[in-house]
Amino acid sequence: MDLQVKEMKELSEGFNIVGLSQGNLIGRAVVEYCDGVPPVKNMISLGGPHAGEASVPLCGSGIFCIIADNLIKSEIYSKYVQAHLAPSGYVKIPTDISAYLSGCKFLPKLNNELPDERNATYKDRFTSLQNLVLIMFEHDTVLIPKETAWFGYYPDGAFEPVLPPQQTKLYVEDWIGLRTLDEAGKVKYISVPGNHLGISRSDMKKYVVPYLMDESVTETASSSIHWPLSVWTFIGELFGLSDRPLQHK
Repeated sequence: MDLQVKEMKELSEGFNIVGLSQGNLIGRAVVEYCDGVPPVKNMISLGGPHAGEASVPLCGSGIFCIIADNLIKSEIYSKYVQAHLAPSGYVKIPTDISAYLSGCKFLPKLNNELPDERNATYKDRFTSLQNLVLIMFEHDTVLIPKETAWFGYYPDGAFEPVLPPQQTKLYVEDWIGLRTLDEAGKVKYISVPGNHLGISRSDMKKYVVPYLMDESVTETASSSIHWPLSVWTFIGELFGLSDRPLQHK
């Protein structure tokens, strides 16, 4: 991953990350894990399962899907499922934390949750962000709980209540530097209407686009600004610019 980022000359002076859903975890991995790469300036997260996902999405309502879902849940931290089912890497069952920490292969490391393996470098790199924009969808039925988009989650051992990010161990003990960023005023907690990734054009322009602009442009931003073509091309391809919100499929 380090080499791929280093070889992209257009990123040599630093870059921004816009993450969608589970792609946000890959984005954070770039920030936390990559050594000697250009700096990530801003990270804009749309519906990211940052604190985990407490359920495995069903493939449907049929009996076979229900059986398959129950089988997957019972073996979610097995070596086979972890190796063959990508979402299993961030499923965090709050009533099975011991198995999560020992069996889940991705999120515990990313969130610096392993007591004997905490890496201060991850925190140093994460706190180098200029801005962390966390966008939660108010009617999200894909992320459970939806507050995981803000690093909120259930307490260990129970499925209730949902703790705000500031009350989680990750924040209080500052495992990855979220509290440090927040206290420096660099974390933006944004709530928008809609289901998972159902962001409107107006909210996208308000909460996403400004962080993709050069600082020199940001200082003089107005409704008459002609945005760089590359930005509009990227946003257009990524979100499909229209007045209708994106719908998760």
